[in-house]
Parts: sequence; C-alpha cells; structure tokens
Amino acid sequence: MAKANCSSQKGKQPTAGDMAWWQLSIIGIGCTIGIGFFLGAALGIKHAGASVIYSFLIGAVGTYIVYSRLAKMTIRDPQEGSFCYYANKAFGKWAGFSCGWTYWWANVLIMGSQLTALGLLSQFWFPEVPLWIFSAGYAILSFIIVMFGTKGFDKMEDLFATIKAAAILMFIIIALGIYFGWINSNGGSPNFPNSMKEWLPNGLKGVWASLIYAYYAYGGIEVIGLMAMQLKKKEDTLKSGKIMMLFLVIIYVGSLALAVSLASYANFNEKESPFVTALANYNLEFFPHVFNGAIIIAGFSTMTAALFGVTTLLVILAKDGDAPKLFQKKLQFKEMPLPSLLLGMVGLSGSIIVAFLLPGKVFEYITTAAGLLLLYNWMFIIFSSFRLQKEGKIISSIGLALLLIAISGTLVEKTVRNGFYISLLFVGLISIITLIMKKKWDKAGKKKLKYS
Repeated sequence: MAKANCSSQKGKQPTAGDMAWWQLSIIGIGCTIGIGFFLGAALGIKHAGASVIYSFLIGAVGTYIVYSRLAKMTIRDPQEGSFCYYANKAFGKWAGFSCGWTYWWANVLIMGSQLTALGLLSQFWFPEVPLWIFSAGYAILSFIIVMFGTKGFDKMEDLFATIKAAAILMFIIIALGIYFGWINSNGGSPNFPNSMKEWLPNGLKGVWASLIYAYYAYGGIEVIGLMAMQLKKKEDTLKSGKIMMLFLVIIYVGSLALAVSLASYANFNEKESPFVTALANYNLEFFPHVFNGAIIIAGFSTMTAALFGVTTLLVILAKDGDAPKLFQKKLQFKEMPLPSLLLGMVGLSGSIIVAFLLPGKVFEYITTAAGLLLLYNWMFIIFSSFRLQKEGKIISSIGLALLLIAISGTLVEKTVRNGFYISLLFVGLISIITLIMKKKWDKAGKKKLKYS
C-alpha cells in the first residue's frame, strides 16, 4: 500500500485538467494494492479465519462511504489541499494542522510497516538473518535512491503497480486451475470452510479485531482526493472511486475466498503471504519464489516512493506554516530537501529499532497503529462533510459508525491492542503540539486585530 507517494510523484500523471476518470481509477488501484494486503490479510485471517471475507466486504462499504464524502466535497469545492483543506474550512486552522500531521505520521508508520514486511518476505529465503538487518538494508537503499532523485524510479511505477495486480491475478488463476482440475498439483484437494471453527475460530470477536486490516488494505482513497484536481471533469471523481472500489473488492474478496479454501486456518501466519501459504501443499515449487520476488520488488518501489512523498508533504506543511521553516526547500541535494528527508528517515529508524527489540510482533504492532492513524484521518473527512454538506448525513453517520467499530475492534485482542496504544501515543503528541500552536495562532490573531 502506498499513500503519500501517489500524489507526489513527478512526470507520471497528466497535466492539471487532462486526466480522464478511468485514469484516476487505475492510479487509485495502483496506489491502494500493496504489501498491506499481501501480508496484512494474513493477520486478518489469523483473527477471523474464513470470515475475513466479511471483514473485507464491511471494510469496502466503510471505505466507499468515506471516499464518497470526500469526492462530493471535491466536486463542490475543488482544492489542492483536499481533506486537510476541508478540515480547516470546517473547524479552523487547528483541524487542518492536526489533519496534516496525522497524515504525515500515518504515512511514516505505513512505511515502517512496509519496511518490516519486506524484511519478513526476505526471510523466506534467508530465515537465519535477523529481521532488523533486512529492514536497515532496505531503508538505506531507499534513502540513497530518494536522495539522488527518483526520476528513473518514477518511470517504473506503472510497471510495479502492474506487478502487484498481476501477482494477485496469478494466484487466482492458479487457484481456479486447482479447483477445476486444470493443474495437476499432486497435493491436497480444495476444501471450502464448512465448520464454525474454520469460519469463526475466535468468534465474532475475531472478525471485529480483523476489521482494521481490511481497512488498511483499502487505504489510499485520500490520495484519489488529492489527485482529483487533475481530472478533466471534477464531477467524475465519484465515478472513478466506484470503479476503483469495485475492482478492489472483486480481487481482494475473490483471492481471499480462494486462499482460505486451499489451506487450513491454522497454517496462516503474519510472517508469510496468505497466498503462499494457500499453495504450500500443492507441489507448486515455483510459485512461492516468483510471488515473493514480485511482491518484494513492488513493495520496495512503493516504500521508496512513499518516502519521497512524505518528504514532499513535510515541505508543503512548512510552506503553509504548519511545520518549522527549516523543512522548506533548503539545504537541497539533487533537488531533494534534506531536512524533510532526514526526518522521514528518523521515523523509519524507529521501525528498525522496534524490529530489533520485538522481532516477533513488530509487523502486527506497526500495521495496526498505521491503520488506526489512517482511520483517524478518515474521521476528519466525515466530520468535515457533516459541517460542509447539508445532504447525506445518514450515510455519513453509517460511515462514521463503521470506522468506530473498526477502531474499537483493536481493543478486543491483546496483540492488536498494543497497536492501538501506539496510535494513541502519536495522537497525544499531535494534540499537545496543536494546543501549543493554537495559543500562538490566537496570540498572533489578537496582535493583528490590535494593530489593524
């Protein structure tokens, strides 16, 4: 999954006003499908069993409601700042500031989740190498690529997006081949879950806890809001989202339904893609290696582009007065603002430290926290729509309720709960800084009135 990158890459999108609705749908699909789905879905299966299918359907409904609220605000009042602009317009500067920094931290944690996932995928071939060494290696390589410019890398993004979609489709074709006897696997036979233990191994509590990973896999709709400014017709924003969500639901739910019917619930774990696990008993020795390699390549590309995007986002926050002036385009190297880039790397370093201290649980903790920060940002979108739109309040209320259900679900499982506490730590930090800044803004506003 790549959140910050897609709205920031150069030379990839059509010029402002030249993008067709279907192009936005394709870019949205490429920005959304990522390692969060390829490994995060395994966490969902771990908690919900085969019922993870329902989690992804519920997540799709909630995600589309949030997107539709954002799209309608974009159609009515197109702005480059998108959801942060609408938060500012609805509630004041404190909301825009909080929204921007929540989004920045969410993306830093998403990068940390991707970094950890790349390490876990690499351990498939080298299980004896510590996770933190892989994480550090990928982080350093990503930093070097971004520091020296991403022009060549940007040109490859369409190819990497295709690789991600092709990997899922490859699994679906192979799984269907096993089902219909087209592939002689010499292994076990498909067995769609037919017992309560397979459907609800942890009861409804497990489904509740798994919702956060479904939402995490759909994360990316806020990027489409940022890019809607590029459309020829802003009213096509909603149509783009409908097509994007329809495609994602089909391949997400379809691939997961096949995965849980090809392997026992007990075999799935967060250290391996559920699609590799699903075919482990079918004598397809080539698949794990090809699939793993494809996902590492595509995942590294999205993480690197996300680092570029987070760097750019911090520059924008600084220009808007929502971050220290130090992070504006100063101290550049190869056109990259080093202070912003280095702060992004500090965030990634935190993930490496956690991977060293907690190698067994780091992916689950960081993924949960990243997903929660993303949902907090989506709540800004819905609250803004309540204030700025007269119609659709019932739909918005349903969307808000679904978000709150997913957030509260992280409290019912111990390991997931730790991710919730991590997210609260970041929310608390942002809140304290926002209160300090609000006092400064109020003081500056009084001085302005006094001398005007």
